[in-house]
Amino acid sequence: MAYNSLEICAGAGGQALGLEMAGFDHQALVEFERDYCDCLKRNRPQWNVKCMDVRKFDGRPYGGQIDLLSGGVPCPPFSIAGKQLGADDERDLFPQMLRLVEEINPKVVMIENVRGFLGKLFDHYRSSIIARLNHLGYNVHLRLLNASDYGVPQLRPRAIIIGVRTDIYDIFTFPQPMPHLTQDVGHALYDLMAANGWHGAEQWRQMANNIAPTLVGGSKKHGGPDLGPTRAREAWAAMGIDGRGVGNEAPSADFEGMPRLTPRMMARLQGFPDDWQFGDRKTTACRMIGNAFPPPVAHKVGLKIKQVLDYASIDSRSTEEVPRRAVG
Repeated sequence: MAYNSLEICAGAGGQALGLEMAGFDHQALVEFERDYCDCLKRNRPQWNVKCMDVRKFDGRPYGGQIDLLSGGVPCPPFSIAGKQLGADDERDLFPQMLRLVEEINPKVVMIENVRGFLGKLFDHYRSSIIARLNHLGYNVHLRLLNASDYGVPQLRPRAIIIGVRTDIYDIFTFPQPMPHLTQDVGHALYDLMAANGWHGAEQWRQMANNIAPTLVGGSKKHGGPDLGPTRAREAWAAMGIDGRGVGNEAPSADFEGMPRLTPRMMARLQGFPDDWQFGDRKTTACRMIGNAFPPPVAHKVGLKIKQVLDYASIDSRSTEEVPRRAVG
């Protein structure tokens, strides 16, 4: 069956694309930054992109009409790379997500954030969010998922919150890890590295026999594109990649030394299809890619959410006159 969704903080479309692959029809995608909005419209002209501040987005017209409300609210308030101000950070949009849950009353809620959100520093804040979802009538599931367990050749741990409305049976389970299906960086990027006939491509492939560190995107205040801090660059160097910057094209035939990833290579490591376009500005493209939620992970979680909705639909038809209880 087909189900609909509404997403906030849509970014460059990683989560939306994965949920689309899982069978969700997006009623609206709310995104504030113009570059990201343009990216969404460029790749999916049919999507209803609302390029606006989510604080000004009114969810009431969608009340009772949405199967899934999702969003990857900004991570800087909880990232170890930032100041970890949590609720005191003006970029914290958890309150807006909770407001929209109340206004829209979706059947399922999906919220994504960085691993830091699960840290002890945010125990009280995290508990308050779960308590608020419970008060609004949702059973809550929370887990850390590693992208490398779901076909994405990089670590990228992410905290995932799932809320299932208590008037439907809660059969939600997180997708089972399948790390054996994930390629290493060398195999994932070999054809792109060899695109210009680089003679060292095969040797490089054998060297890049691990999954990648977590890609970083940074913010508008971040400098030129690179592959992260010193520790991450060392991990990239161990796979024969120069992490001090991002390249414009694949290595030439006679290239010597360590190549740099191109934005297209980064996008593939993030799980985007090769035809997903991020525009011509390298710094902006790398920021969009590095800040994205990997589509394959969203796809796997989306399929599990769809099972809940399928079961609820069948149950509602078979027990129309029987009061139902929440499970979980």
